Amino acid sequence: MWMITKIAVDPRNHERFTVYALKENGEPVSFSVDQNVLVEFRLKKGAELDEFMLQEIVYADEVKKAYHAALSFLAYRMRSEKEITDHLKKKGTSDAVIRDVLHELRKHRYVDDREFAAAYVRTQMKTTMKGPLVIAKELEKLGISQELAVESMRLFTFDEQLKTAKKLVEKAMKQTKKRSTLQWKQQIKQLLQRKGFSRSVMEEVLAEYDELQGEDQEWEALEYHARKAHRRYEAYDGREYEQKMKQTLYRKGFSLENIEKILGVLKEE
Repeated sequence: MWMITKIAVDPRNHERFTVYALKENGEPVSFSVDQNVLVEFRLKKGAELDEFMLQEIVYADEVKKAYHAALSFLAYRMRSEKEITDHLKKKGTSDAVIRDVLHELRKHRYVDDREFAAAYVRTQMKTTMKGPLVIAKELEKLGISQELAVESMRLFTFDEQLKTAKKLVEKAMKQTKKRSTLQWKQQIKQLLQRKGFSRSVMEEVLAEYDELQGEDQEWEALEYHARKAHRRYEAYDGREYEQKMKQTLYRKGFSLENIEKILGVLKEE
């Protein structure tokens, strides 16, 4: 049994109190508690504490400390329950305490995985060029259930996905223009697949690309690569020169018919 002899405000944190007590053998002891724990257990000078109550006080204080740590973590942005759990585990918080902290956070609507998932999808749609498959994978890593992930991903409609995919392709095309149609299609497929877009989105973007890409752009790209290859191989004899030119341009996705035409142009110059 312990007897409380004094309670004082912690000078470093006015929301915590130091409780001073004496054991049955007269040994002085002290411990720190949150102000809410102080009120909850009606701690005051002269009160007696048994071993069971001490354990309850210690546990309740651990929950309060973990709760405040969670609130600080939430101060910067919304968090999923898994993020909070991982954060508290890194601090050495027990599973039982984390469970009680999450219960309190849910009660006060400080955490809500449904709202978090919806907000996360909206943010990714507005600020990134990620496709739905990538975003869904990120939600999974954040601990969002499959049910809530599917529900929140409905916000990313097919039309919105198409807009994002087109922006992504337009940006890539501005950065590198001199490519054959075949190369461009391969790059578009790889890019959209890497960013997490579905096959149906890829097909629609490629169909639109076919309408925009004309023969002039194809010939311009062919001429650019042909002249570049010509400077590299012009010292070779006729047959070897022609073979190297054809191999180089064919690997870049140009048709043999157009390669023959450009070689004819270069011969006449």
